[in-house]
Amino acid sequence: MNSCGCGKSIFMIVSVASTPERFKNGGILKQSQKPSVHHQTLRVLEWDKLCHSVSSFASTSLGRESTRAQLWSLDQTYQESLRLLDETNAALEIHKHGGCTMDFSTIDAVLVKSAIQHARRMLPVDGNEAMAVVALLQLAETLQLNLKAVIKEDADWYKRFMPISEVIMGLVINRSLVKLIQQVVDEDGSVKDSASSALKQSRDQVRTLERKLYQLMDSLVRNNVNETSSLEVSNVDGRWCIKSGANLTNLKGLLLSSGSGVGSIIEPLSAIPLNDELQQARALAAKAEADVLLKLTEKMQMDLEDIEKLLDSVIQLDVINARATYGLSFGGTCPDLFLAENKNGSSTGAHLSGHGTSEASYPIKREWTLHLPKAYHPLLVQQHRENLQKARKDVSLAISEQRRKKLQGVKFNVKEETDINLSSLEMQVTRLEQSPPVPVDFFIAQRTRVLVITGPNTGGKTICLKTVGLAAMMARSGLHVLASEPVRIPWFDYVFADIGDEQSLSQSLSTFSGHLKQISDIKAQSTNQSLVLLDEVGAGTNPLEGAALGMSLLESFAETGALLTIATTHHSELKTLKYSNDAFENACMEFDEVNLKPTYKILWGIPGRSNAINIAERLGVPKKVLDKARKQYGAASTEINEVIIDMERFKQEFQERVNEARYHLMLSRDLYENLLVTKRKLMEHGTDQRYRKMREVSEAAAVGRSLLHKKVRQLRSSATQPSQPTAADKSQNASATSNQHTAADINERPTTSESKHPAKVGQQSSSEKKRAPKVGDMVRVSSLGKKATVLEVESSKGQLVVQAGNMKLKLKLTDVET
Repeated sequence: MNSCGCGKSIFMIVSVASTPERFKNGGILKQSQKPSVHHQTLRVLEWDKLCHSVSSFASTSLGRESTRAQLWSLDQTYQESLRLLDETNAALEIHKHGGCTMDFSTIDAVLVKSAIQHARRMLPVDGNEAMAVVALLQLAETLQLNLKAVIKEDADWYKRFMPISEVIMGLVINRSLVKLIQQVVDEDGSVKDSASSALKQSRDQVRTLERKLYQLMDSLVRNNVNETSSLEVSNVDGRWCIKSGANLTNLKGLLLSSGSGVGSIIEPLSAIPLNDELQQARALAAKAEADVLLKLTEKMQMDLEDIEKLLDSVIQLDVINARATYGLSFGGTCPDLFLAENKNGSSTGAHLSGHGTSEASYPIKREWTLHLPKAYHPLLVQQHRENLQKARKDVSLAISEQRRKKLQGVKFNVKEETDINLSSLEMQVTRLEQSPPVPVDFFIAQRTRVLVITGPNTGGKTICLKTVGLAAMMARSGLHVLASEPVRIPWFDYVFADIGDEQSLSQSLSTFSGHLKQISDIKAQSTNQSLVLLDEVGAGTNPLEGAALGMSLLESFAETGALLTIATTHHSELKTLKYSNDAFENACMEFDEVNLKPTYKILWGIPGRSNAINIAERLGVPKKVLDKARKQYGAASTEINEVIIDMERFKQEFQERVNEARYHLMLSRDLYENLLVTKRKLMEHGTDQRYRKMREVSEAAAVGRSLLHKKVRQLRSSATQPSQPTAADKSQNASATSNQHTAADINERPTTSESKHPAKVGQQSSSEKKRAPKVGDMVRVSSLGKKATVLEVESSKGQLVVQAGNMKLKLKLTDVET
């Protein structure tokens, strides 16, 4: 059952997950599955711990239960797994944006669920449940408003937040119900006096009676203060009484209780009528309050389905947010989840989640069946983080303790124990910081069906198996894989694992028999889409028989078994399968012979070699013993080990060259990006310069036109009042004309003869001046000293329109000369 389905499915998940035994025993698995094999796989991979770790990031209790249930089910189809990854990626986009935070800590989902159940059974909800519904509705409204604000800035965010944006925008919010509840219920969950007139009247009566009883009791205590020194007012079952440490002789009333060492509790006779009235008033107030809540429940029943769907959607968003927050907290990477080819060769092709790492940004070669670089075991990462946090906290506490002692004036010895303790704690923090979990690399080609990993004990083989198994289940469940680089991983329908001691006393099975039974069940249930993890295959029996059986089993898995089988072994015979079958690949765990400890790194394509004799030599075992051991081990084995040593050296050199090439590739990418940035800046600078020049020319042209129009107006006004121009006017006209020529540069310059001999132009005959020009004639505009072409003549008005360069002018006939 998925947590992302319809509303009712959420409650089905919650009901299942809320039963601890069913959850622990895997009661959510399909009936078609074989519980024993799957439960054993989940147990040895510690999947329940990972589920608990992810669920801790949910904000609500129902969200935590639903997260565990969704992760534990592991019954997703390929399309469902892709949908879960899209949801996780969308939640990560929301986290990165920051403007639409999904914080569900303000709601109490359990109270909302209780309110829904009460309303469905026609039982009145209480005030706290009603306010929990209000908090739910207000949270949904806040989510919608924040999302709308983000979309208003950029509509593209709606697609980037899909499918979460669709869920949020589909939330149905009844604002009238929120207003109604807030009118009758206070923030602390109590019903307001103003909820109804009957309630207000009853509560007023209760307060009046309580005030009278208080005055009465105060008077009785003062009157009897001489008789005993330990009188106090008490409340027994809602009735006001007086409690005394000794027997009261003068106070008449009903003795409610008495005893040695306890004293007496008496209800005074004068208080009995008031107490009876108080009880009746409280009953009336309770009834009036129940009536108000019942009416409120009836209003809720009208929108009960919408409230239930809203709760389901919020729990669904909480589950999605928990998955995203887990990946964000531990540095997860969105896996490229694809459906591998089946037996007939068909394939659905690879799929890369839309919000994840795209192939355009970091292409992953398609020849890999499994591309898992720098992958971490999630539980080891979590354990290391917790240990580091605890160590840092211990250091802080030790420092605080030292400061406290100094403030109290405690004198320290030369070497106080607290100083030694603080130093050791700081060293522990340093050790943890310098020894983080070591990532592993898995690069398995498409042709490989079986991977054989060899290496020493405690070398990390089992951790590698668990890392791959957990990564496969995390990708299938919509979680990001804890890896430092992009991941390409196939969708596995099942993950089977045979790891650890499978001795079964109840079935009278030895360790060897337990392993064989588990492997037999795995073989029977695995499909061509399954992942099989076998630890120490063929172990627990005679080495020769175990090696032969292990070879046969692995060959069987390679031929008709799972999509991918990864096995660890100490049998050297299993290393030779690669050289006779292309479906096999070898790998070994690297061992540091100088420091005599494993490095927890995988060397690919190299079979592991024996280090026992070399380690014994470095540990001081006598040379005679070592020589005899080498002789019994055989010269051929020694030669093979030497070949393996050469292969390891070549592999390390190759890896160094690869790292060097990656470094130079990174530098080249940086240089290329810098060149692109520089090119863009140059283009932007050139564009800015062009715009600036165009703006300057435009402004200069505008100034020239302004001066020209001003001069034209002056000439027109001077034509109506002819007068001899002064020297100042001539100087001004010449300056304006010169400015117009240089600023606009849009007019044609006068010919050389005209500019040099202006006097000849003024000495034309009077007959030429008086002749009216025609359209197409060339005339001279005396005010400009330029030639112009006649475009239009209005003889009746004594005006004409001429074209002088780029300018059209409307002038009087007297302003031009033919």
